[in-house]
Amino acid sequence: MQNKKIPSPWVSLLPILVLVVLLFFTISIFGSDALSGGSQICLLFTTALCTLVGMAGYRIPWKEFECAIVNNITGVSTALIILLIIGALSAAWMLSGVVPTLIYYGVQIIHPRFFLVSCCIICAVVSVMTGSSWTTIATIGIALMGIGKAQGFAEGWTAGAIISGAYFGDKISPLSDTTVLASSVTETPLFTHIRYMMFTTVPSLIITLILFAVAGFFHTVNGTEHIALFTDGLSERFHISLWLLLVPVVTGILIAKKVPSIITLFLSTLMAVVFMLLFQPEVVMEIAGDCTNRATALFKGTLVSLYSATSLAAPTSELGELIATRGMSGMMGTIWLIICAMCLGGAMTACGMLGSITSLFVRFTHRLVGLVASTVGTGLFLNLATADQYISIILTGNMFKGIYEKEGYESRLLSRTTEDAVTVTSVLIPWNTCGMTQATILGVPTLTYLPYCFFNYISPLMSILVAAIGYKIVKPVRMPKTEN
Repeated sequence: MQNKKIPSPWVSLLPILVLVVLLFFTISIFGSDALSGGSQICLLFTTALCTLVGMAGYRIPWKEFECAIVNNITGVSTALIILLIIGALSAAWMLSGVVPTLIYYGVQIIHPRFFLVSCCIICAVVSVMTGSSWTTIATIGIALMGIGKAQGFAEGWTAGAIISGAYFGDKISPLSDTTVLASSVTETPLFTHIRYMMFTTVPSLIITLILFAVAGFFHTVNGTEHIALFTDGLSERFHISLWLLLVPVVTGILIAKKVPSIITLFLSTLMAVVFMLLFQPEVVMEIAGDCTNRATALFKGTLVSLYSATSLAAPTSELGELIATRGMSGMMGTIWLIICAMCLGGAMTACGMLGSITSLFVRFTHRLVGLVASTVGTGLFLNLATADQYISIILTGNMFKGIYEKEGYESRLLSRTTEDAVTVTSVLIPWNTCGMTQATILGVPTLTYLPYCFFNYISPLMSILVAAIGYKIVKPVRMPKTEN
């Protein structure tokens, strides 16, 4: 049987080049709204191009493309279910008062001298709880920008602390779509992926906090008038109680016990719903709107809060943005993007393009440091080229999966390196959807806050450093084959 002819690396890069061009025009026209459909169309068009090249130029039958695409989508089916549960969970945590309680007590620890450190920690906690750096920055981040301005901090320093903390939380949160995506693309169990990231993420955060502590010590700061306004707004809108912290505590215990992620997230959502009915019944009834009786209102409000976007009346617009939720429906854009990206990955796999492109990196992968550094460099390049972290995660994971398997390294090393390289650096690129969005939300140009986002550029360097040390990086022992 003859080996199938596959495209050369340069032909294989053609779809990537077309995708980059399409995304450039799409993002320049739609901005951050490109994820609402424009980017997905670009992915599907590039998938069609791959299929055309494979069928017309290399005689690859359609059935192979179909099977590869189906297998790719099947591989992330669990991730899609997790994303839907996460949509419900994040809404339940917010509307039950869990997240508001965490913010309420967290904001009060701010001391002018340690504002930058506190700012980073608060955003990290909120981002872990919500699973979204975008939500954290667009809500508590805006409030902290106001506090920082009142205390006399330069906007670049405050934005850097906010973004560093938010992306730390986004990176390690089991509620984060990028975390779920990185683990699913590399076929790594979600909590295995998160635990393994701690070896690079925690040291990066510690260094970041030290830098912010030193910077804060040398700053002359003013008052903290904005803090009371923010906490008063939260207590006015929600019933704040330390009992609500049982939800994240129990969730943490389930994670530590290595309970499967779907079960953990479902139980956490269920517990948050119970607390929502116990502590915030008036919020549930407000979401339900006009109903004939209280029981009907509570039932309707609970369901609506889990599957649909909600917004509540709030004393300030910033607080209103913070407590707004997206529910399960808010995850559909991400799910749509993942499915389209899986179609492209399947088409490139069936055509042999991914294997051809990865052959360019083989020369650098004979040593562990070279392998990790190549992964980091590729992830950063794709962030620059595709201007989207989701696409970059998918392409990086697919490109290097075979190489890591061939070299005998665990999939968790690839998933961690992919997140170290892609998730945190996307916000540092002015034309990336993350960079554009955060610059717009915070009102600070990307190049202004970039020097102060210490966590975001320490993380990929830490990934390479840990690889050089070889800490907790092992190759599975392969038993020699025996003949009968």
